[in-house]
Amino acid sequence: MTAADEAQGLFSTLTGSAPVGLWSAPGRVNLIGEHTDYNDGFVFPFATPHRTHVALGRRTDGRIRVVSTFDETPVEVDLADLDALFPARRDEVVEWARYPLGVAWALLQATGTDAASVTGIDLAFASDVPVGAGLSSSAAIEGATGSALNDVWELGLDRIALAQAGRRAENEAVGAPTGIMDQMASMLGETDAGTFLDCRSLDAQVVELGFDAAGLELMVIDTRVAHAHSTGGYGERRAACERGAEAMNVPALRDVRVDQLPRVEELVDENTYRRVRHVVTENQRVLDTVRTLREQGPRAIGDLLYASHASMRDDFEISVPELDLAVETARENGAVGARMTGGGFGGSAIALIDRDAVPTVREAMLAAFAAAGHVEPHVFTVRPSEGARHDG
Repeated sequence: MTAADEAQGLFSTLTGSAPVGLWSAPGRVNLIGEHTDYNDGFVFPFATPHRTHVALGRRTDGRIRVVSTFDETPVEVDLADLDALFPARRDEVVEWARYPLGVAWALLQATGTDAASVTGIDLAFASDVPVGAGLSSSAAIEGATGSALNDVWELGLDRIALAQAGRRAENEAVGAPTGIMDQMASMLGETDAGTFLDCRSLDAQVVELGFDAAGLELMVIDTRVAHAHSTGGYGERRAACERGAEAMNVPALRDVRVDQLPRVEELVDENTYRRVRHVVTENQRVLDTVRTLREQGPRAIGDLLYASHASMRDDFEISVPELDLAVETARENGAVGARMTGGGFGGSAIALIDRDAVPTVREAMLAAFAAAGHVEPHVFTVRPSEGARHDG
């Protein structure tokens, strides 16, 4: 049974009727550009084939009810109460439900729409995006919810505005201080391409990746080490970035060049300097990766991927032993490049490898993790896919 089937089945169990429509949105893999998004920098993600599906039905009582296959206890509130709930009383809502309810709140806020003027909604979710793997299961929920409500409530928002609503939901309704990369990737994804995004202007360019023509596959190694963005490590690093920008008297680290890093080192403590150095050099690596892809193709970007991982491991300190092992195992088995992906403190690594080597590298990963006494990783390949959509 597919996740789309599960969403429809759950909806029918909840309501006793069929949904009026189905929507979905993908998770994402970030090829390069980690923790640069909330620093107004550059990122280069792509949407994955894994998707969150939502079945929607209308209600006549002005309420919104959400349920999911990973928590089948429905959460229900009056649409008119969302303003009082978010952000001040968000802790009254179970965390997963803050995502869709937060999107509904953010959409009404963004459009100035009176809750009394839109129909009540039932939403049933099912997903095949791995949760806690750093593949942005949260943005997939937000994208599916935003697309569905935008259509049914006839709000007329474009994809960028829907991504912004998703980010606001995650920041204020959930309490996770993330940037906008995940939401933009989920909304704007295209087949066989990455989304090169300027997180300050929100200008986005579709860049062909060329993996298929080059005989390459992108392998994901989900370490099964779960992480949570709303916990302290993420917030501490964001605060360090803000300290660095303040010390340099710029709006964000986007405005600091690599050749200015010696000046940063003079102005801040060592820990803050290393956090800043990661972001500044990572921004440059994104630009270099996009240029290299266009000029030389995907086989030339490997050193940039490895350098990105080293920076996250040593300067930003967001890797874990399982992620380091995945990257080193990929390197030892001939990968073009590899790095951890996502917010860190667990989650997944990615490796760009020859198509013919997929079985060999998978077996090497399983053997390496077993030898180290780690939980067996979930190893699979992904191909860049399309963004949020109405499925019928």
